[in-house]
Amino acid sequence: MTYCVGLKTDQGLVFMSDTRTNAGLDNISTFSKMRTWEVPGERVIVLLSAGNLATTQAVTSILDERSKAPDDRHPTLLDTPSMFQTARLIGSVVKEVIRDAAPAGQTADAFAASFILGGQIKGGEPRLFYIYPEGNFIESSADTPFFQIGEHKYGKPILIRAYEPAMSFEDAIKLLLVSFDSTLKSNLSVGLPLDMQIYESGSFRLGPSRRFERDDPYYLSISEGWSDALKTAFHSLPPLRT
Repeated sequence: MTYCVGLKTDQGLVFMSDTRTNAGLDNISTFSKMRTWEVPGERVIVLLSAGNLATTQAVTSILDERSKAPDDRHPTLLDTPSMFQTARLIGSVVKEVIRDAAPAGQTADAFAASFILGGQIKGGEPRLFYIYPEGNFIESSADTPFFQIGEHKYGKPILIRAYEPAMSFEDAIKLLLVSFDSTLKSNLSVGLPLDMQIYESGSFRLGPSRRFERDDPYYLSISEGWSDALKTAFHSLPPLRT
């Protein structure tokens, strides 16, 4: 299991993903679940993945391979005319990989994977998509400004309560770290380090990125500060009068 979030604000897009992959309690590994492509001044594409590791790696490898030989393979991530067409391209690759991975007569559920796609291509606005294992997808909106994949239930309440469209990148990162910290404390299948990527609208360049390790001072301050704040808020609530 994993946990990934793509968040859209007035300033741009913020992405965060954990790095834990496990196939049982005694087989835990670290893999990045975030992949980026960039043509400075023209496009930025960020892809987060959750689900079967072999499937997600096959999808990103195919996309990578095609982008490195664009003259032989069309379309590629580097020449799609819009983010919508980029989502369609990735969706078709997802369907192809899952179909080929499942032996005849066997359900494809074991090979399922989902993705969050975000970025901007010149001539369009920054856009954020959720791509399902079936290859179809939905786009974010004012009512749904963020997407989660993987183990999302523990980190969702804080996103719903504290998200604001006008929030700064700094506050968005703080919000995501609290969401991830809540998930880490509730589910052993999600683990540090955490990868973070910022994209500022209209820049057409990847913004700041960072990996938060277990001993990262800022992550620790957020984790401890949030725990203390929850305890303070709890004790400030009025008692039940019987």
